[in-house]
Amino acid sequence: MSGAITRTLAIVRRELGSYFHSPVACAVLAVFLVVSGYFFYSWVGYYSLVSAQALQKQLPDPHLNVVEGIVRPFLSNVAVILLFFLPMLSMRLFAEELKTGTFELLFSYPVRDAEAVLGKFLAALLLLALLLTGVAACAVVTAAVATPEPGAFGAGLFGLLLIGSAFLALGIFASSLTANQIVAAVVTFGVLVVFLLLEWVGQFAGPRTAGVLGHLSLMQHFGDFAKGVVDAKDVVYYLGFAAFFLFASVRAVGWRRERGL
Repeated sequence: MSGAITRTLAIVRRELGSYFHSPVACAVLAVFLVVSGYFFYSWVGYYSLVSAQALQKQLPDPHLNVVEGIVRPFLSNVAVILLFFLPMLSMRLFAEELKTGTFELLFSYPVRDAEAVLGKFLAALLLLALLLTGVAACAVVTAAVATPEPGAFGAGLFGLLLIGSAFLALGIFASSLTANQIVAAVVTFGVLVVFLLLEWVGQFAGPRTAGVLGHLSLMQHFGDFAKGVVDAKDVVYYLGFAAFFLFASVRAVGWRRERGL
C-alpha cells in the first residue's frame, strides 16, 4: 500500500512540474482569474444597481438576497467557465506522453496503470484547487461587504471542486485515446456540452425521459451547491461520474500498454 502511494505521489510531482515548466498552467490560471473576476464584478454591480433602485422606490425586491443576487449566478457562471478551461488542462495528460514517446518510458518503471491515472488526475485536481482560490477570494470580498448565508460559498466551492473533478476525469479518458492534444480537448469539450444540455433536451421529451435526462445533466446537480445546499445525491453523482471515467482511463491505458501502442 505504501509503495502504491509513493508511486502515485511521484506521478503527481512529475505532472505538477510539467504543468509549471510550460506556459499552459500559468496562462490558464491568469485568464481564468480575469474572466471569473469580471463575472463577479458584473454580478456585484448588478446587485448594487437593483438595491439602489429598490431603495429609491421603497419597494421590496425579490433579488435583494446576496445568495440569489450574487452567489448563485456567479458560481453557476464559474461552473460553465470551467467547461472551457479544464479541457486545456487535461488534454496533455496522456496525449503528450503518446506523442513524445514517453508513454513507454513511463511504464518502464514499476508503475501500475491505476497509479499513473490517479497520479495525473490528482495533479490536475490540485491545479483546479489553485484556480478556485480566486473564487474563494471573491467569497472573502462578499463576506466583507454583505452578509450571505453561512456556508453558501463553502457549498458552492465544494460543488465546483466536484463538477471540476468530473470534467477532469472525462478529459483524462479522452487524452488516453489520442496522441493529439487538440483532439483530446475538443472531444472533452463536446461530450461535456452534451451532458450539460441533457436537461434542456429533456424538455422536449416525455416526463419519464425528461427525468432520466435531467438526472444525467451535469449542471442540474450543481444547482443546489450554488444555493448553498449540499445534497448527498449530487455528491454521489459527481463522484460516480469521475470514478467511471477514471476506470475507463485505466482500461484504455492498460490496453495501449499491452499492445505497445
